[in-house]
Amino acid sequence: MVIDEDRCTGCEACVAACHAENNIATVGDDQAARGRAMHWIRVERYYEGDFPNIKVKYRPVPCQQCSDAPCEPVCPTYASYHNPEGLNAQIYNRCIGTRYCANACPYLVRFFNFFNPVWDKPLDLQFNPDVSVRSVGIMEKCTFCIQRIKAAEIKAQAEKRPLKDGEFNPACVQSCPAEAMVFGDLNDPESKVSRLSRSNRGSTLLSELGTHPKVTYLKRDTWHNGQNA
Repeated sequence: MVIDEDRCTGCEACVAACHAENNIATVGDDQAARGRAMHWIRVERYYEGDFPNIKVKYRPVPCQQCSDAPCEPVCPTYASYHNPEGLNAQIYNRCIGTRYCANACPYLVRFFNFFNPVWDKPLDLQFNPDVSVRSVGIMEKCTFCIQRIKAAEIKAQAEKRPLKDGEFNPACVQSCPAEAMVFGDLNDPESKVSRLSRSNRGSTLLSELGTHPKVTYLKRDTWHNGQNA
């Protein structure tokens, strides 16, 4: 995935779409105050300058789907693993809730279910049947909407053709009104996401840790005092 920080407006449509697509419950202000808020993707805000000349930069942060993910080797039940497509997958019915993976993740994108999820009416009627509802005591995280990936793969296989670039998108990418997020196959050098990931504006979060994230951020292409920031 590539996220263009110059396009992101911080509207959080990606957050709302992720909740709806992946059956993520809201926990309420009391639990959020205890550090138990649950969002598979969050939008961080960074402020530049001094009042009144303040500029705000927004950065959506989903799971970075690291190639060398620190969350995987610490799981005692192998619930967190690297699938053949290069995603950091989570097997819910194998997880015993040790939270080792959350402690090992430097991006803070793994969440523990402290309670069985509850939805106020009528939100309980909008479940996505392609996504399981996670129970109390397990870890969950962004999957790049793997249910959409599998559905597209099955359709392409039935039609005896390869997947097309841009044929499907995770909910966050589909919902972004500014088109700040691009999803695709990094192994295809001609795909849009692969070409953008090679941009001179590109960087990854906490690259010095050696996790090799698969999400590339394009820094803001703005000018301050005659210099490119």
